[in-house]
Amino acid sequence: MSRLSMTVMSAPVAAIILSFAVPAMAEPPSRPVSSFTAAKKIARDNIYPGHQVTLYCGCKYVRNKTGTSGRISNLACGYEPRKNELRGKRLEWEHIVPASFFGRSRSCWTEGNPLCVNSKGEPYKGRRCCAKVDEAFKQMEADLHNLAPAVGELNGDRSDLPYGLKEGETREYGLCDFEIDRDERDVEPMDDVRGDVARVWFYMSNTYGLELNPEMRQQLQEWSVADPVDDWERVRDSRIEAVQGNGNPFLDQ
Repeated sequence: MSRLSMTVMSAPVAAIILSFAVPAMAEPPSRPVSSFTAAKKIARDNIYPGHQVTLYCGCKYVRNKTGTSGRISNLACGYEPRKNELRGKRLEWEHIVPASFFGRSRSCWTEGNPLCVNSKGEPYKGRRCCAKVDEAFKQMEADLHNLAPAVGELNGDRSDLPYGLKEGETREYGLCDFEIDRDERDVEPMDDVRGDVARVWFYMSNTYGLELNPEMRQQLQEWSVADPVDDWERVRDSRIEAVQGNGNPFLDQ
């Protein structure tokens, strides 16, 4: 049995979730960012200044002078590398809704495209091809609402796994409250960001027509209720709207 389906809701939470309203179709960005690379730089330099803290561990980071990355400071957050110490020191930009979730149904991902040929004349497909030839995919990949700073090792370990609930609290990353169930193939973020990620999933699903199965939708609704919108989430949303021209309507519920 999936661990998502084992969740038991209290009556008050269940009542709130039953009344959880779905907004009208969210507006896509009126000024979409041109590429994922551009989006990472905008996120680092324009969205997160003053709140330079990673999503999953709450680690502070320092921006690099060039590029789109930064350096992780793990002294206060208690993060310890599980395996990849070098990547654990690097700031990376996490897709809360993985690129594969909105890419695998596209022909450029599954079949490639005549334009997706490397310098040796060899065809390629997948994310690299979609980022080259598919404008809709590029817009989703570069949507700032879906990007968050993360410790590089966690970004790599999570890969494209969905969120879920994990029984027990076996920690692989020091004090960082982030667990991966490699058998069930999902990850559990800490309580304080579950509402944040849930509202991003709802935004991406609503904006781009991405289907969420009922079990997953219920779990995300629970998380959104249990972890309400906070001041930083609203500041972040306002900054993103100033750049790409649309906000996340699920913050207003």
